[in-house]
Amino acid sequence: MMATTGTTQLRLQASIDHSSPIPYYVQIKNVLRDLIEHGEWKPGDLLPGEPELCHIFGVSRTVVRQALQELSYEGLLVRERGRGTFVAEPKISESLLQRLTGFYQDMADRGHPPVTQVLKQEIVAAGPKIAAYLQVEPGAPLIQLDRLRFVKGEPIVLVSTFLPHFLCPQVMHADFTRQSLYVFLERECGLFIVRGRRFIEAVTANEYEARLLNVPKGAPLLKLESVSYLEGGKPIEYYYAFHRADRSRFEAELVRVKEPTKPTESVVLPRSNDLKDA
Repeated sequence: MMATTGTTQLRLQASIDHSSPIPYYVQIKNVLRDLIEHGEWKPGDLLPGEPELCHIFGVSRTVVRQALQELSYEGLLVRERGRGTFVAEPKISESLLQRLTGFYQDMADRGHPPVTQVLKQEIVAAGPKIAAYLQVEPGAPLIQLDRLRFVKGEPIVLVSTFLPHFLCPQVMHADFTRQSLYVFLERECGLFIVRGRRFIEAVTANEYEARLLNVPKGAPLLKLESVSYLEGGKPIEYYYAFHRADRSRFEAELVRVKEPTKPTESVVLPRSNDLKDA
């Protein structure tokens, strides 16, 4: 469906102030974002082509292209070669801090149970970095589980998980295409994860990541690293995951703990006689 109606086109033509110090591409971004956020343009709608937008706004193709590109980076638009630019589906939210769940359970709780493609499920030797995280000797046998996670048929996350083999050998023979690793560890291995530390940073997709996640090479990704612990402090899992930045966002709930009120210290004022003696 084409997003622009006659009424919308008239609004667009009147929306750019050529005397404003605000750059044209920023003004165009704001106009297009407003149409999307207020529901006039809906997910899946096809935007007018770049030449038509240039004519509507009275600006160069470079300006239009910059506005569309930045809205794509923000996850509001999807640009498909040979087809055009479309309004993107809303980003998929994931919990980051307020509760410790795996990706499968997190998505299932939101009504989007994922499907997983297992890329690797084998025993590897622990390198120095992962050995330190999992508190095992370098070279110790680990289970490496690489998975590509799909939500609504779309690849969203590429994750590599490492677990000490001696703690959960059952993982080597389990099918994780449609089940949670955390639930499996609890039910089949008697291992309950009670806490974790997670680190997040912005990165760009290399050729391998881009191919699997169906994004251009160099596209923005959110890299999440995590170490999970059993009760008593034993680390059980280390993973790193690449989330598509155009389709993912993280939620964190912050709680402020009220400190107990400290009693006010009494101040003893000097008596008049003391002042005379000073």
